[in-house]
Amino acid sequence: MQKPDAQRLSLNTATVRKQWTLDQIIEGCARHQIRGISPWRDQVQALGLQKTAQLIRSNELAVSGYCRGGMFPGIDEAARRAADDDNRRAVDEALALNAACLVLVVGGLPGESKDIAGARSQVRDGLGRLLEYARTAGMPLAIEPLHPMYAADRACINTLEQANDLCDELGDDGLGIAVDLYHTWWDPKLFAQLERAGRKRILGFHICDWLVPTRDLLLDRGMMGDGVIDIRAARQAVEALGYEGAHEVEIFSEHNWWQRDPDSVLEMCKARHQSHC
Repeated sequence: MQKPDAQRLSLNTATVRKQWTLDQIIEGCARHQIRGISPWRDQVQALGLQKTAQLIRSNELAVSGYCRGGMFPGIDEAARRAADDDNRRAVDEALALNAACLVLVVGGLPGESKDIAGARSQVRDGLGRLLEYARTAGMPLAIEPLHPMYAADRACINTLEQANDLCDELGDDGLGIAVDLYHTWWDPKLFAQLERAGRKRILGFHICDWLVPTRDLLLDRGMMGDGVIDIRAARQAVEALGYEGAHEVEIFSEHNWWQRDPDSVLEMCKARHQSHC
C-alpha cells in the first residue's frame, strides 16, 4: 500500500500543549521537519497574534487549520451576538496566520435546554451569518462533526451527513468539512459521505486513534496504530477524491502522550504517520 507523503504531515498543537508553549511547538515542528501546524486560539493569544504569525513564517510552516470558531447556540440574543463577534475575530486571526481554514466546533445545548433540534437551528443560522463575513474576507470555514458523545456540550453536528446537509443548504462557496477520524470512524455512512463531500468540501483531515478501552472520552486519544481506526483506508479514500491537504495529528492524552518528552512525541508522530496513515 502506498505510504503517505511525509511533507503533508501537520501537527495540531494540542498534541504537545501540556509540555511546550506555542513558540516551542513552532520551533519543534521546524526542528523535526514537520512542515504543517494547526494552532489553538488560546495558545495564539498567550504568545500574541503577530508574534505567532512571524514565527510561523520565519520557520516556513503551513497552517493547515486554525482551532477554533463555532459555539453558535446561545441562551439569548445577547449570547448569540457575542458568539458572532468572537467568530468574526477568529476569522480575522485565521487570515493573519494564513490558515487554510477556520475549524468550527459548532456548540451544543445552550444553558439548561433539552431542545437539540433548536440548537441545530441556531447552528445553521449562526453559521450562515458567519459565512457572509468569511466569504467576503476569503477565509474558508470547516465544519467539524464531533462524536455523538459531545452532542450536548460541544457539538450538535455529529455526522458527516449532517455537515454535508449544512453545506447543501448554505452553499459550498467557502464552506466545507474537517474530517476528524476520532469523531467519524464509527459511522457506517463514513465512506459514502466522504464521497458526497468530494474534493471541494473536504478542507481538513485529522488523525489519531481510538483506544480500547478508552479511559477518558476527551483526554485519552491514541497515537496512530495504537487503536482500532483504519486510518490508512480513510486517508486513501479522501485522496482518491482529490484531497491534497494535510494529515493533521491531533491527540489529547492526559495520561500518556502529554506526559512524554515532546521531542519523542513528534518523532513518534512522524514514524506512525508513515506506518499507519
